[in-house]
Amino acid sequence: MSVTVRVPAKVNVQLAVGAARPDGFHDLANVFLAVGLYDEVTVTPAAELRVTCDGPDAGQVPLDRTNLAARAAIALAGRRGIEPNVHLHIAKDIPVAGGMAGGSADGAGALLACDTLWGTGASREELLEICAELGSDVPFSLVGGAALGVGRGERLTALEVGGTFHWVFAMAGRGLSTPAVFREFDRLAESRAIPEPVASADLLAALAKGDADALAATVSNDLQPAALSLFPELADTLAAGRGAGALAALVSGSGPTTAFLARDAEAAEKVAEALRVSGTCGAVRTAAGPVAGATVL
Repeated sequence: MSVTVRVPAKVNVQLAVGAARPDGFHDLANVFLAVGLYDEVTVTPAAELRVTCDGPDAGQVPLDRTNLAARAAIALAGRRGIEPNVHLHIAKDIPVAGGMAGGSADGAGALLACDTLWGTGASREELLEICAELGSDVPFSLVGGAALGVGRGERLTALEVGGTFHWVFAMAGRGLSTPAVFREFDRLAESRAIPEPVASADLLAALAKGDADALAATVSNDLQPAALSLFPELADTLAAGRGAGALAALVSGSGPTTAFLARDAEAAEKVAEALRVSGTCGAVRTAAGPVAGATVL
């Protein structure tokens, strides 16, 4: 018997970042939108825990117990007093180290798959608690849709979305370390006061209405200056997408993937084609959201 779970990527339509906390984390107001790029995690009983992976950039994915999928299996097994003896196979399609929560998606997918395989009967609350222990983005990967994350981003409130939003994602030629981007954020912010992170009321209203133009006017990412400082070439990609007619252009999360909001699916394809020939990025993908979170297939 095996269980396969499909789990989506995310884009941050707002990422407001507060000052560094004593524990090294930052308080966030993080507005997540799940989009239709997916990893699939398949869990099969095995003699011991092992991880395999295929798909784009699979060679960059750790296959030891540091992998979030492995950590999820270990965490759930530990709560039930059993051994995490499973083969976890990850079919990657979410960009690796791209700021779209691919690793977090794999953790959430593995958790749900192991829960289903083992019949642990874990409640939604327990699964979300384990997700929060694994990482700040993992809870949203489990629930999907759209949500506001506060604290480290792990405390979620579901958001109403009144329509479908069409996106183009441009992958960079190399990754960016999320901790490195936060360190650069701290460095750039040394000489100024950082306000408490708060979700934009106008942005939440735009999501609720399904209004792409209103959303474009309100998207923001406080980590973008830090990502651009570490990876200046991303500015050329952002400019190329804007020049091709994107309603908005921003770095996705901690980067280096860049995200472009388009008016509709046809406009998204035009932006995507312009980016493909611009010479400013690697692979280009289109996706729409919101979509459901981790789902057993």
